[in-house]
Amino acid sequence: MFDRPAPPHPSGVVRAPLDRPDRVALGIDPGLSRCGYGVVRRAGPDLEVIDAGLLRTPPTDPLAGRLAQLAGEVEALVAAHAPDAVVVERVLFQHNARTAMSVGQASGVALVAAARAGVPVAQVSPNEVKLAVTGDGAAAKAQVQAMVSRLLHLAVPPPPDVADALALACCHLWSSGLRALRPASSGALERAIAAAVAREGP
Repeated sequence: MFDRPAPPHPSGVVRAPLDRPDRVALGIDPGLSRCGYGVVRRAGPDLEVIDAGLLRTPPTDPLAGRLAQLAGEVEALVAAHAPDAVVVERVLFQHNARTAMSVGQASGVALVAAARAGVPVAQVSPNEVKLAVTGDGAAAKAQVQAMVSRLLHLAVPPPPDVADALALACCHLWSSGLRALRPASSGALERAIAAAVAREGP
């Protein structure tokens, strides 16, 4: 499951009605050489993996061709699984400028693929995902892999890139479910939080 090409591109994308929480999320851990993806479905309180793996592009190929290949494979995933949302990791900081650039390019490809298919996009930072999955915003990759395996009842821990993608999907589906439980008047909660933050200052 964790290392195979994206499915062929069928025609049409049928998504869930807008009056219920998201049921299927496609998580993308962007990378040009290794792009992790994970498709997770929520059924009540349970989460299950529908598909997961790595999208690879040859480092020796021209950049434009690699981006085009990645775009086609992400589009194929969106068309095949009809997710309610595509969740892309937001990279806030990278020590290596070259890595940051390639991750940014891959992230942009994923965002464009989702937008062209009309699928809503969410961006979540690595710290937010780690906090949601492990309870520790500074958790190591091995901790994320272990918790993703437990949460999704996987017999084998997924590779780090795939685990991150699955964690992104899980994180979004949890938050989507919580949003659906809030009454229409729950905007008061957000206003109260914003006011508290304002009082604390920057």
